[in-house]
Amino acid sequence: MPSAGRAFTSELITRLVAHGIQIAPLILRTGVASLEGSEPPYEEHYCVSAETARLVNATRVAGKRVIAVGTTVIRALETVTDRDGTTHAGEGWTRVVVTPERGIRAVNAMLTGLHEPHASHLFMLEALTGREHLKVTYAQALKEGYLWHEFGDLHLIL
Repeated sequence: MPSAGRAFTSELITRLVAHGIQIAPLILRTGVASLEGSEPPYEEHYCVSAETARLVNATRVAGKRVIAVGTTVIRALETVTDRDGTTHAGEGWTRVVVTPERGIRAVNAMLTGLHEPHASHLFMLEALTGREHLKVTYAQALKEGYLWHEFGDLHLIL
């Protein structure tokens, strides 16, 4: 299950929409995606509709934030986003592993859980925020006793 989305109750989604936040759905069929020991994530099935692709592109062109809810969303969007940053509709299995060297083209923020120290998804977070910032935020999370990935705390990376 996509754990980053657990916090999104129907009441919260209604409140966000009422405040002008657009929500662009996509379909994910997730599995164990955050492995340990620096192993790459497994393939995951996704479906990005034409309307979701249009909303992502329009938001980016308007200079606004595209916030992914979870690492699987980023993997799906990165699979259907070309090198120029245009997101397209698509469906299939993603094998994308986001690293700082590869970069992120589709989003500019994300909501995610706290991943284990050697999880491959930390490369994705580093691609979005940089290694030094990630070190500082994780040190603070440890100091404050935040809980780790799957059913732990979430953090918003802008």
